[in-house]
Amino acid sequence: MESGPAIFAGTAFTLFSGALLLWTGARVLHRAPVAHGVGPAASITLATLSGVVFLALGVWCFGRI
Repeated sequence: MESGPAIFAGTAFTLFSGALLLWTGARVLHRAPVAHGVGPAASITLATLSGVVFLALGVWCFGRI
């Protein structure tokens, strides 16, 4: 019964992080800005770091099952 919320949270974190990393990679590949009004290096770094952190949270949630 306790695994339901962990499965939901793990799925949400993993899907969000995958989409964020894929979107960031596509923007970088096309040399398009990742965030408007922010330096390219800072926005790429922050988006990638956020994606990796959310992916780690998703894996951690799945590990709690």
